[in-house]
Amino acid sequence: MKTFVCGICGHISFEYAPVECPVCGMSIENFENDPAVIKTPADPDNLTDLEKKHIPQLVIDKQCSLIEEGCINVSLKVGAEEHVMESEHFIKYIDFYLDTKYVSRFVLTPKLIHPAASFHMNMVEGKIAAIAHCNVHGSWMTELDLQQKEH
Repeated sequence: MKTFVCGICGHISFEYAPVECPVCGMSIENFENDPAVIKTPADPDNLTDLEKKHIPQLVIDKQCSLIEEGCINVSLKVGAEEHVMESEHFIKYIDFYLDTKYVSRFVLTPKLIHPAASFHMNMVEGKIAAIAHCNVHGSWMTELDLQQKEH
């Protein structure tokens, strides 16, 4: 799968570069194809300490806490071992996608909040993906079918 990265805000688009970046609004000329932009573990069955702190952990809750029908809670924390949120090393943002289409970005502030995000979707089918961007170690992704509960 091709991955295009916005040189202005770091937004990642799959398969093709958008005419306009959905995050910062810049034009297609600011996107570059970068197949190595998303970091992956060398051995998914034997994660390193670095990988344990960077791979997003998704949880799907079919019992939405705010809306009764047609809604699911999507929650994420960065790392099986929580990623640090210090001034020099932190998660800058988390982007969410549904079936490779951009949904939302959560911008995080070091020292003030945990590296986590949660939102309510009105979709109950498809594959959700989350990309967490560490200012030191780059972008890490995880995917989960909305029919599953966690990953």
